[in-house]
Amino acid sequence: MDSRPDTAGMIVRRHRLSTRLWHWLNALLLYVLFTSGLGIFNAHPRLYWGHYGANFDHAWLELERFPGWITLPGHYSLALSRHWHLAAAPIFAFALLLYMVWSLANRHVADDLAFRRGELAPRHVWRDIRDHARLRFPTGVAALRYNILQKASYIGVIFLLLPLVILTGLTMSPGMNAAWPWLVDLFGGRQSARSLHFLAAFALVAFFLVHILMVLLAGPLNELRSIITGRYRLPGEGR
Repeated sequence: MDSRPDTAGMIVRRHRLSTRLWHWLNALLLYVLFTSGLGIFNAHPRLYWGHYGANFDHAWLELERFPGWITLPGHYSLALSRHWHLAAAPIFAFALLLYMVWSLANRHVADDLAFRRGELAPRHVWRDIRDHARLRFPTGVAALRYNILQKASYIGVIFLLLPLVILTGLTMSPGMNAAWPWLVDLFGGRQSARSLHFLAAFALVAFFLVHILMVLLAGPLNELRSIITGRYRLPGEGR
C-alpha cells in the first residue's frame, strides 16, 4: 500500500499487481469450483461424520438436489461436474500457494495484513467493531490501511479457510488417500472431510457476500477501479 501523506481526493496506488491478478483469478476459479461442487454434491446430497456414510447411515445434513441455475453444468451430470471441478482445483491450489509465498516475499503480509502493536487491545478492537457496524469508513490516507476486522478476515481466509478447502478436497481423493494417508486421520475420516469441505465452501460464499456488500457501501466505482487498475481515490468526509 502507498503510505504517502496524500490528502482526500488524490489518486494513489493501492493494490499490488499480484493481489489484483490473484483476486480476479480467484473470483473465476471459486465460481467454477463452487457451482461444479454443488453438481457433485447432488449425486448424494447427504453429509456424514466419520469414515463412512451411505443411504442407511445417519446423516447430520440431508438436502434436496441444488437447482440447475446454481450448478455447473446447468443440468445433472456427475461426470461433467467432476471434470470442471478437477480442472479448476489444481490451478486454484497452486495459485494460492504462489500468492502466499509471493505475499510473504514482497512483505504484503508483513506491511498490510499483520496486526500492529496495540491493534489487538480490547479497546481498539471494540472501536473498530463499532465503527464498522455504524458504517464509519476511514478517510484520507487512513483508508489505505486495513482495520482489525479486515485483517482478521483476510488472514483467516487466505491462511485457514482456503487451505482447509484444498486439504479436505484432497482427502476425498482415493489417490491421495494412498499417497498421504495422514490426511484421512487429520480430518477424522473421508466423510468428515466431505462435511468440512461443504461447510468451508459455504463459509467462503458468506465471506464473498459480505465482501461485496462492503464494496457497495464503501463506494463501488472507486473500490472496483482500485482492484482493476490499482489506482484509488482517497475518500474525504462524506466519501
